[in-house]
Amino acid sequence: MQRSLTLSGNTWPRVLSGLTGLGMIVASILTVRHFFLANYPTSLYEGSFCDISAFLNCDSSAYSVLAELGGVPLGYFGLVVGALVALGAVFPSTAFERTNKSIAVVNGVGVVGLFVFSVSALRSLCLLCSGYWILSLVSLGLFWRYGIDGDEPRWILRYFQPSPKYLSTFAVVTVAGAYGFALFHDARKDAQSGAVAARFVEQYFNLPEVELPSVISPFMTVQSTENFEDAPIRVIEYGDLLCPDCEYLNEQLELLKKEFAGKINVAFQFFPLDAQCNDVVAKDKHPGACDLSYMAAYDPSKFTAIHDEVFANLRAAKDPEWRRELARRYQVQAALTDTATKELVHRIINTGTEYEKTSDRYAHGIRSTPTMIVNNRMIIGTFPYEQLRAIFQALVDEEERGAKKKFLENWEQGSP
Repeated sequence: MQRSLTLSGNTWPRVLSGLTGLGMIVASILTVRHFFLANYPTSLYEGSFCDISAFLNCDSSAYSVLAELGGVPLGYFGLVVGALVALGAVFPSTAFERTNKSIAVVNGVGVVGLFVFSVSALRSLCLLCSGYWILSLVSLGLFWRYGIDGDEPRWILRYFQPSPKYLSTFAVVTVAGAYGFALFHDARKDAQSGAVAARFVEQYFNLPEVELPSVISPFMTVQSTENFEDAPIRVIEYGDLLCPDCEYLNEQLELLKKEFAGKINVAFQFFPLDAQCNDVVAKDKHPGACDLSYMAAYDPSKFTAIHDEVFANLRAAKDPEWRRELARRYQVQAALTDTATKELVHRIINTGTEYEKTSDRYAHGIRSTPTMIVNNRMIIGTFPYEQLRAIFQALVDEEERGAKKKFLENWEQGSP
């Protein structure tokens, strides 16, 4: 009798294969869901932020260049593979198993490649992705150990004898589904500047007002007016120089500062999630972030250059040797032992205790990065360009309406 994973009756390998396929489906659905939540949130309360772990997080993968292919989330293709594995266990046939075995090999190579890319390039690991990768390798192992043609001496025929009919059918269905996903993706993207943006603006103005921190950082990433409070858009950004979500926010602010030139001030409020210098939160997510804060704060004339270089090389900046070279290049080695610099950074960090907690899990309101105080309203996390632009535009419009009203009041009072 020929060896087979799915054609030998209701054996435990067949059942396990079906369950593995279902697990791959679930992991893929969760991955796709996170992709859309991270890139296209529908509420002001769904922002992404550095909170759980610097290494174990899914935001880096959701923002990466491999998160989508032609507008189709990568998780969709995992969903298809998982569905084929599950269906192959329920409706077995020789051609179906051979086709699934070939797909499992290609999929296995792909997940190993994604793991290497995630760990080496992104310096992070998404638990949702990892779940799919592990299940994919389990599925491949089942095909290797119990799959059809296991006794075939020629390696290429042992693993690659897909049915052209099955393969072409699967390809047509996959392409059709991918086209639908691409259309949905475009619709979500277009919605960001329409109803979703309007909802963000409404939610923003419904937020309670908060006081400015007692110490506003003198380190500005954008400065349009000499006095911080004179700009129509005033942002105090509690940020961490090793936070990937802060890097993402920085990209948005780089675009927005050009569009709102002369109307925006952004103060970078040091808040490294590093136990070496931050006692406000009980987290040690980004070792080295305190040292980078000291380097950036040591010489105000070099702050912008250091800030920009770190975010441009965020993966490399996690390496202590890279940070030492950065300090040598900018001649700020003394920052690590300079008492005045450390005291200033600590005063800025400790302003995080001045805000009431927003969750019972944390003692204070400032507990993750990025957190922004935008015109005296607190926004936790970061959002796509369209939503932030809508909020900033509403603030400019509000300022202009107020100025016009004030002009009319003064004109009426001065009239005979």
